[in-house]
Amino acid sequence: MPDAVLIELPGRVRALLDDVDSVSGAAIGDAAALLLEAVEADGIVHVAGAGHSLAMVCETFYRAGGLAAVRPIWDAGVFPLDDAVRSTRVERKAGVGRAVVEAAAPAPPDVAVVFSTSGRNPYPVEVAEACAARGVPVVAVTSARASRGAAARTPTSLADHATVVLDTRVPLGDALHPPEAPRTAAASTILAAYTWARVLADLDDLAAARGVELPRWTSANVPGGDEGNAALLARYRDRIPELSGE
Repeated sequence: MPDAVLIELPGRVRALLDDVDSVSGAAIGDAAALLLEAVEADGIVHVAGAGHSLAMVCETFYRAGGLAAVRPIWDAGVFPLDDAVRSTRVERKAGVGRAVVEAAAPAPPDVAVVFSTSGRNPYPVEVAEACAARGVPVVAVTSARASRGAAARTPTSLADHATVVLDTRVPLGDALHPPEAPRTAAASTILAAYTWARVLADLDDLAAARGVELPRWTSANVPGGDEGNAALLARYRDRIPELSGE
C-alpha cells in the first residue's frame, strides 16, 4: 500500500515536531535569551557536535540568516566523511572534547551550544563540562529519551552540564520507519534543525523588542549579499579563524 507508507512517515515527523514545541517551547525562549545576552556583550557562540551532529554545526555556521558570531569548535577526528569508523572511535575517546575547548578558550560573555542526540559519548559531554567549568553557559540540544536508552559511556550526560536543555524528542535509535519496528528514516537532523530554527526566530523577536540589531549573514546568492557580509567578516575574522577569507 504505497499511499499508506507516504502518509505514515510524514505523520510521525509532524507529531515529533509538535512534541518539540510542547516539551521544549519554553526552553527555546531561554536559549534565545542566553544567545542575545552573549551577542549584546560582543561574545561568541561556540558550537560543537560530532559525527552526524556536525550537520548541525554546519547549520549554525556561516549560514544565510544565521548569526555571524558563531565559531565551530571541533576535532578533525570526529569528522566522518574521510574515515567514518575513526569518527566513532574519537567521539568515544576520553580527553578529546576537553582539548577542543582548551584550544578554543571560550570565556564569558561567550556561550556554547552542543549538539548530541544521545549525549552519552565522552566528546560532547566533555565539551559541555569544560565550557561550564570556564563559566560559559551551555545550551544542550539533545534527546532525553535517546539519552536514557543509550549506552552510558560517561558518568554524566550532556544535559547534566547544560544551563538550558532543548529536548529534540528523537527516539532511541533515531529511525522512524516502519513504526512497528523502526529501522530507517532517521529524524535527528530534522528535529535538531527545526529546534535551532525556532531558537533563531525567538532570538530575532527578542532582539527586535530590545532594539538590538543582530549580526546576521545574508545569502551570498542575493543582490548585495557579498557586500553586506563583508563588514561581518571584518568584524569577526580575527576571533573566528574558521571564517578565514584572507
